[in-house]
Amino acid sequence: MQSQKTVLITGSASGIGYASAMQFAKYGWRCVLVDHQAEALQDMIEIMPQASEPHLKRVANLMVPDEIAALAVDMPYLDALINNAGMSDSTQLPLTAMTREQFEPLVRLNLDAPRLVFQALEKKLKPQGCVVNVASGAGLHAIPFRGAYSPTKAGVIAFTKALACDRPDLGVTALCPGFVRTEIVRRLIESGRLDAARAAGATPLGRIAEPIELAEALFFLCSAGARPLSGSIVSVDGAASVYGGSIQCASADYEVLPMDMETTIDVAGAAPDAMQNWMSLQTGNKGTGYQSVIDASVLNAPVGQHLNAVHEAAKRFAESHAENASLTLLLPRQSMDWRTCGDDAAARMFVATQACEWGSRGLRINSLEVHAHTLVSTVQPIARYMASAAAQFLTGQSWTLAA
Repeated sequence: MQSQKTVLITGSASGIGYASAMQFAKYGWRCVLVDHQAEALQDMIEIMPQASEPHLKRVANLMVPDEIAALAVDMPYLDALINNAGMSDSTQLPLTAMTREQFEPLVRLNLDAPRLVFQALEKKLKPQGCVVNVASGAGLHAIPFRGAYSPTKAGVIAFTKALACDRPDLGVTALCPGFVRTEIVRRLIESGRLDAARAAGATPLGRIAEPIELAEALFFLCSAGARPLSGSIVSVDGAASVYGGSIQCASADYEVLPMDMETTIDVAGAAPDAMQNWMSLQTGNKGTGYQSVIDASVLNAPVGQHLNAVHEAAKRFAESHAENASLTLLLPRQSMDWRTCGDDAAARMFVATQACEWGSRGLRINSLEVHAHTLVSTVQPIARYMASAAAQFLTGQSWTLAA
């Protein structure tokens, strides 16, 4: 009998944390809910699907180091730790006009707390456990007049990469959401500090994500199948992080499908004599559910012709899919040879550019870099998540597996 899995989620009383706790509980995980809102945590416990062991609540102010340290007391062993708690700035002041008292809360909660939570619970993580730090697209691109929000989220990304290097026994990733309909975003919209239409217009998929879409990503990143992504920064943002256009993106002209909708995967371009049997990624439920293609044709293209091969794969996909579908390209390892590295970089930027052009129709494109020694069994969970209906807000991304 498989033992009970346990996840600790900070900031679990609302937004992405709330949706994630419900998601993990739905699949039988025991949840340790950490938040400063005691009443909200109790309300959650009463409605969550029950695991074989009772869910736990821990009321803590994560801006107080002593309260973080106290989390280790009577803490069960954890399969996964999700540092999700965070806050945005409400002053709208220039950085140089902020007092220390206005600046420091974001530093303590957004930047210091993930590190201190890990330090407090490090010995409670099971071998091969997972740590996911929720950063933000704001950690990749500066957002002015949001105080220390962008700097602190950039710090979370750096912490994630360093921890992954220092602890190769763990799976450590950072999730970078774009605009999500959380309580923070709702308050920004209500206060007039965020225009919902403009936010959607900065997102090639043409809409704002729902919390469940990020919960799906966190659930995947805490699975054994995501371990080859350790050290990665995973942007689930509707291609907002790769969009560089100067005009507003078109509004979504498609229906968002249920996250748990069955996914049909067709495999294209797999050479019959290839070392790896990429056809095993294909599903047998042809013609039903969410439609996806995993294309391996670029793996067979001559060196220096990967951009052309990606272009041809995208054209084939567009001929047979009008909306609400996904293309995942398997790409060979990026060249470091000056003769060919430009072609490989261009192929990856093609993926980002095509995602921006297709977004308003719900057509997605991502790539996954595989090495000569990569086993299909290693690629399968990642490729199937990328291709699935659960990942409908994931597009324009090029993921690299850990060597």
